[in-house]
Amino acid sequence: MNLHAIRHTPMSADAFAVSENQAVFRLRSARGDLTHCTLFVGDRSCRKTPVDFFPVEMKITAADGLFEWFEARPILPFHRVCYYFQLERESETCLYYANQFTKELTPDHSEYYQLPILHRADIPAVPDWAFNAIVYNIFPDSFATGNRWIAKKPTHYTHNEMHYEGLLGGTLPGVLENLDYIQGMGFNTIYLNPIFSAGEYHKYDLVDYFHIDPCFGTDQDFAALVHEIHKRGMRIIIDGVFNHCGWRFFAFEDVVRKGKKSKYWDWFYQLEEPVIRPADEETYPNYACFGYERKMPKLMLDHPEAREYFLSVGVHWVKEYDIDGWRLDVANEVNDGFWRGFRQAVKAVKQDCLLIGEIWESAPHWLDGTMFDSTMNYDFRRHARDFFAKQTIGAEAFDARVAEMRMRYRDPYPYVQLSILDSHDVSRFLSLCGGNPQRMRLAVLFQMTAAGMPCVFYGDEQGMTGVQEAEYRAPMLWAGEEHPLHEIYREAIRLRSQCPALRRGDWETLVCRNGMYAFRRMYQGESIDVWLNNSETPQTAGIKGRILLESGYGKGKLAPYGYAVLQSECTREEKNTPI
Repeated sequence: MNLHAIRHTPMSADAFAVSENQAVFRLRSARGDLTHCTLFVGDRSCRKTPVDFFPVEMKITAADGLFEWFEARPILPFHRVCYYFQLERESETCLYYANQFTKELTPDHSEYYQLPILHRADIPAVPDWAFNAIVYNIFPDSFATGNRWIAKKPTHYTHNEMHYEGLLGGTLPGVLENLDYIQGMGFNTIYLNPIFSAGEYHKYDLVDYFHIDPCFGTDQDFAALVHEIHKRGMRIIIDGVFNHCGWRFFAFEDVVRKGKKSKYWDWFYQLEEPVIRPADEETYPNYACFGYERKMPKLMLDHPEAREYFLSVGVHWVKEYDIDGWRLDVANEVNDGFWRGFRQAVKAVKQDCLLIGEIWESAPHWLDGTMFDSTMNYDFRRHARDFFAKQTIGAEAFDARVAEMRMRYRDPYPYVQLSILDSHDVSRFLSLCGGNPQRMRLAVLFQMTAAGMPCVFYGDEQGMTGVQEAEYRAPMLWAGEEHPLHEIYREAIRLRSQCPALRRGDWETLVCRNGMYAFRRMYQGESIDVWLNNSETPQTAGIKGRILLESGYGKGKLAPYGYAVLQSECTREEKNTPI
């Protein structure tokens, strides 16, 4: 028995409550090592000594190249839990608790692993609508000026000696006039990159957090857009930039003029006097910024007055305009206390306002129930890039990475991660595919059938490409015929909308070999199988069930870059085990 590979951490993604009478328990072991794993649970407040323990058989729920995860989801008759594991490898048996391997039980219930109480206040709750969200991400300057067109011309406005720049002419009325197009594709949620008043075209250098940038329209235009989106039963998420502001923001202007005498001096991070705005972008500023971008000084959000000012921004757009969510920029560089305050302030106004943090790495720290409901899943993009686009990893390695994404967070977070193939910060996925729409189709189908909130960057459905910033933020392709990718987006979105198992279901890997990847999603008796042949050769596919969507399937084989989605019989045993 390989004891070095055993891992279990209480009060983490390895052990957590999903209700007041049900918890999830996971144990990691070396792949292929254990032949059996049993969870024993008891009432930690039991008056008996020794405590009565009840056995729950654990099943392998995920595996990668090195490890596999055993899982059990018992329904419990008590709310305070102590527990241990019995590990078996053929004839060898040991017990595991308190991070110790032993042959003996202890009469002291406090020495076992503990879930002190399955408290309702500690159970992560995310807005229910997020499970069903299919998101269309719009970079406002690049999308539309009117119905199915964009001006492709710079815009310039000056107000109170402040200059506002646009590059391509996209506007909020342009978004409004194209809601039929967006909803017609099947999207039910719109995410807008920054729309508040700012100097540059991208609007991440904010100067006024309480008004819409004049290049995009007016506050009234935004109110009209939100009203129409809600009228259609859709949702809207906007970008919140709180890590930094623009260097023409009133507080930073005051600091530049007055130095330490400014009452806003402590609103900013690591200032040196005199504060000098560099004239050229190659010179490093003498103040902390987003990266070393001189036009974006970093805010100090643990300062009480700065904290309250920016919390009021979060509340304003929810209270006055009824937005449905915030995507929070550079979230990993803002102090935790601010995000906890932001969550409390915003959700006091609208409980189901969705909070998504821009975190490029693994994010369990921010998904503890006190900060965010979701984060941007850039790992999803990286793994899809390596398997579908660049084909630098095989199906087995891809499945191992998917397993890691599934196991790293407590429920319900894996189901509401923002699953992206690209964004305004990275190359277009079709470019990574070498322009090959067949590879892109498989990635899109995976995105729409895997766990998470699928998020599509504007124009991907029209075959937009681009590796450099000016290319992947290019104007939306409105003219001409529909790109061949249009069909897979429509059909895959339709399937996701119709099949609850694709939005909320458990996961079982069926096949991962020779470029063939197949998996099953299961929910309340519904079972959906997805088969993807990410290779240049036909592959045998053991497909059984009613086909819902396919390309290249016939006579038991999937053609190169073929796929099939089917409704099958749900044969897996019920995971929720009563005690």
